[in-house]
Amino acid sequence: MFKKILIANRGEIACRVIKTARRMGIQTVAVYSDADARAPFVQMADEAVHIGPAPAAQSYLIADKIIAACKQTGAEAVHPGYGFLSERTSFAEALAAEGIEFIGPPVGAIAAMGDKIESKKLAKEAGVNVVPGFVGEIEDTEHAVRISNEIGYPVMMKASAGGGGKGMRLAYNEKDVREGFESVKREGLNSFGDDRVFIEKFILNPRHIEIQILGDKHGNILYLNERECSIQRRHQKVVEEAPSPFVTPKMRKAMGEQCVALSRAVGYYSAGTVELIVSGADPTGESFYFLEMNTRLQVEHPVTEAITGVDLVEQMIRVAAGEKLAMTQDDVKIDGWAIENRVYAEDPYRGFLPSTGRLIRYNPPVPGWTDDGAENGRRGVDGVRVDDGVYEGGEVSMFYDPMIAKLVTWGKTRDEAADKQIAALDAFEIEGLGHNIDFVNAIMQHPRFRSGELTTGFIAEEYPEGFHGAATDEGTKRTLAAIAGFLATARADRARQVDQQLGDELDPPAQWSVTIAGSTFAVELTEDDVLVDGEAVDIALEYTPGQRMVACEVDGKPLTVKVEPFRAGFKLTTRGAIHQVQVLPASVAHLTRHMIEKVPPDLSKFLICPMPGLLVALHVGEGDTVEAGQPLAVVEAMKMENILRAEKAGKVKAVNAKAGESLAVDAIILEME
Repeated sequence: MFKKILIANRGEIACRVIKTARRMGIQTVAVYSDADARAPFVQMADEAVHIGPAPAAQSYLIADKIIAACKQTGAEAVHPGYGFLSERTSFAEALAAEGIEFIGPPVGAIAAMGDKIESKKLAKEAGVNVVPGFVGEIEDTEHAVRISNEIGYPVMMKASAGGGGKGMRLAYNEKDVREGFESVKREGLNSFGDDRVFIEKFILNPRHIEIQILGDKHGNILYLNERECSIQRRHQKVVEEAPSPFVTPKMRKAMGEQCVALSRAVGYYSAGTVELIVSGADPTGESFYFLEMNTRLQVEHPVTEAITGVDLVEQMIRVAAGEKLAMTQDDVKIDGWAIENRVYAEDPYRGFLPSTGRLIRYNPPVPGWTDDGAENGRRGVDGVRVDDGVYEGGEVSMFYDPMIAKLVTWGKTRDEAADKQIAALDAFEIEGLGHNIDFVNAIMQHPRFRSGELTTGFIAEEYPEGFHGAATDEGTKRTLAAIAGFLATARADRARQVDQQLGDELDPPAQWSVTIAGSTFAVELTEDDVLVDGEAVDIALEYTPGQRMVACEVDGKPLTVKVEPFRAGFKLTTRGAIHQVQVLPASVAHLTRHMIEKVPPDLSKFLICPMPGLLVALHVGEGDTVEAGQPLAVVEAMKMENILRAEKAGKVKAVNAKAGESLAVDAIILEME
């Protein structure tokens, strides 16, 4: 077994590998950029080597710097994590040339399966179903249009070396192809150094199901069941679960055996994932097609660990060291259900725009996951596991992926796992930047999610106008009104106890007018009850002014509410929605009808940068006439290009920025007349 390994990655996956290596008695080496000098994974490793500036292209993507760090520290092997150099054949070959073991598959398998175009050709030759498409070289936009017309819309344009949702565009017509083809090429070149693009038919009502593969160097290959990864946004996975609610034992066996055969054809070993696109319209489950193979560890691997008890990182290390798998296919079981939500630094209330900045407050529902080696320990604390690589006071940088943490829950049933997600997300505290906690919380409650009727179009179909918070019923409003009245009384009670006040000590108000989302409730606190519109609410809670989280029991069930006071009430966040709650003493509430409503200014004449980023392209100049919906500029943030469009028709009055400039959030790019 290795004595020392280097982790050629950062963030939560670096922490994940270090924890397992430490349990195995293996020393670890971290490599870090300027942006990560104080990151948890750097502190956690036994040694750390600085490898360059913040941009990944100048640090984490330079193989020579990784190899130099191995030589400097005496590391015998490298675990690449995911992303960065994890699927680069040149990196694995360079390590081999230096006598350093690559904790991953053989170079031949990476070459065959890592390139989307070549892997499709190989899969087709092996008799595996592939999605209809064009896998040759595409000359230019006109060629792409001709190909798309021949295949039939909708089509998907993908960067050949792409991954992680980058370098992908869905086109429903010729206009979409003309608009998106060059962007796909640029994203592929900028993120992966490869601008080749392929085009394939987009399967309607598709489910994204993947099979976890594990093999050793002695010819043993197993499949560790499947994961359902259909809930995606911009082709980036958001929710993953294992097993899939769609897959039957017969389907599982057919998919698994086909994926093992494909892996065997390329001499695969280590952990890997074969991704399949499955037609949700075919209840037989026989309409599944090879999509691609990720020759590395997946972000969502913890859900597989939770239901099988298999530590995938440990197995990767053991396989790299030459050990045989200690299990057979018959040993692979399914115990319970696991769901993972990716907590991203993006603001769902602002169209999911990337949100970088400092984590002023970071308090996960349970401590970060520690690898104690116990089979059930892979399920975290009481079935709640947090894998993260951030810390309170640290920054989420614009240079890397926007993921803050992975929240994994395990239950005996799918509903139990989802219920644990809701409770844990309610208790997850993040301040300082936008995040998607409310959004994934809403998904966990959504009737369609609960039914298991999932497709990759779930988010677009269920939130066509964007996300504005989870739907809130009248019962929840009444509960929040009761809570708000209790909180207001507690604040008033503290205020009356301030020393040196004039006059006699007064009792705090006990009657309140509480307004939530257009509904107004009369709340009264008595010695024994909290009354809402004269009816008692079954609620138990304690609150000291200044608390940010309030743990309640409503009708005997736990409820966690985030509390943020403001002048006339509270901002209460729970169950996937933010509620601006106005709380006024009943004696003065009627006077609010005399208050003048403040109307926000009209900003539609400005093109405003919605996030910090790089202005890649500006399509118009001063004096140009534009139409509503016309692309005006392209801003790149966190490796993703965002097209900014005109809100309305008009004429460009002034241009305040130029291509190549770095822009702050809310910077005015141009002004319309």
